[in-house]
Amino acid sequence: MDRYIRKILEANVYEVAEQSPLELAPIISTRLNRRILLKREDLQPIFSFKVRGAFNKIRKLVTEPDHIGVITASAGNHAQGVALAAAKLGSKAVIVMGKNTPGIKVDAVNALGAKVILTGESYDEAAEVARLMSREQGYTYVHPFDDEDVIAGQGTIGMEIMRQCREPIDAIFVPVGGGGLIAGIAAYVKYLRPAIRIIGVEAQGSACMTAALKAGKRVSLKKEELDQFADGTAVRQVGKHGFEIARQCIDQMITVTVDQICAAIKDIFEDTRVVTEPAGALALAGVKHYLEQSTAPSSAASLVAVVSGANVNFDRLRHISERSEAGEKREMLLGVTIPEQPGSFQRFCKLLGKQHVTEFNYRYRDKEHARLLVGIQSAGRSDQNARLKEKITRHYPVVDLSSNEVAALHVRHMGGGPVEGLANERLYRFEFPERPGALLKFLTVLGRQYNITLFHYRNHGAAFGRVFIGIQVPNGAVSRFRADLRSIGYRYWEETGNPACELFLKNSPDTKRLMLRD
Repeated sequence: MDRYIRKILEANVYEVAEQSPLELAPIISTRLNRRILLKREDLQPIFSFKVRGAFNKIRKLVTEPDHIGVITASAGNHAQGVALAAAKLGSKAVIVMGKNTPGIKVDAVNALGAKVILTGESYDEAAEVARLMSREQGYTYVHPFDDEDVIAGQGTIGMEIMRQCREPIDAIFVPVGGGGLIAGIAAYVKYLRPAIRIIGVEAQGSACMTAALKAGKRVSLKKEELDQFADGTAVRQVGKHGFEIARQCIDQMITVTVDQICAAIKDIFEDTRVVTEPAGALALAGVKHYLEQSTAPSSAASLVAVVSGANVNFDRLRHISERSEAGEKREMLLGVTIPEQPGSFQRFCKLLGKQHVTEFNYRYRDKEHARLLVGIQSAGRSDQNARLKEKITRHYPVVDLSSNEVAALHVRHMGGGPVEGLANERLYRFEFPERPGALLKFLTVLGRQYNITLFHYRNHGAAFGRVFIGIQVPNGAVSRFRADLRSIGYRYWEETGNPACELFLKNSPDTKRLMLRD
């Protein structure tokens, strides 16, 4: 640990990085009844903390007599950090990116003067090419997080927090991907003020540090299970150097959902008018989750959340906005069955009263019933929704779909309804890589042996598109069909029995059974 402290104190990052402000977030502080401070790394020249570690590493490399340039694999903020640092220090830089990297990120790196090579279908494949070029052509590989000098560069954030905040700090919340950021901050803070709690925050579906600390060793998440929503921290395995610091210095790990991340993005926007990337809002989402679960009395000590970056594609904002209310538990999504008779729709609307309705889909079911998909947003506390749900349930069969991924991602945006006489239909939710040919690959593997009955796709500005599919699979062909799906290599979930599907897409569901499941 002494070695890291010395490296952090010697780190020279300010030729390119800024000392980012540590700001009070007044609106969220008032809501949570705690003093919340935001460490604004989104205000760096590349809108991310990554420039610190990259510059500190390359600054040392360029003094070596045999240095010819640097290379790395990244489709995100590290790529821009390496490109900017290399340009500032007069070094050649090569960035290897996967073929499905969004054009906005490729253009940003090109604009900083680095050479971009697009290859492979994933980060792992791009990294393998970068390492091969490093060995064959003599470039120095700059790892995004598993490097002592990179960790020391990120550790300057911890040093700044200690200088900037004179009042007591209870805890510092840090987003975690590969572990370089939290390792640097934790090493310095724990050395100087060991009583301050260091709390790491990960997204569900990419919580590799949580898994590693629980196992007592680094573990690798399965590729097919890695969730990419918070792509800036979507890492399968934490770094060796970061893990050694983490196991000594991290006090707690928290995992948060996509909805909680989106709600935190909205919170940061309301206080700063800046839209962060999902990974950039992880720390504040962790603060809110921590306070929700805490039974300790309120404290005057501050809680610090590191806002790590703001490189978000504009196309993602629609999805973030849709999910933010669910993350605050302010929006309730209900599937309601009402009588199919004159005046019943009006009676239901009167029952709602003057509620803020975010979604209202009405669909004729049969001669006796109709189905409503209703989104309701409470004006104040979330328990208002619970009382309203109880009120509606006294009059109508109700299924709560608020936490249902299929309902939130697809069904609420789909028209149509159940189809009569459709045998052996199965429903699946997929993540298709956002690249040309992804759909064709899917259809080619399935061939003409299965009939597609439903297809719904939404672009969220991320590396993966959300796809919802209905397909007829004969009873004797189920095992073969599942083997075909596995051979495609896309992440998928079967949703045939999902309550949202049963209510709005399938034939004659047993409403009482759905209510019991709900």
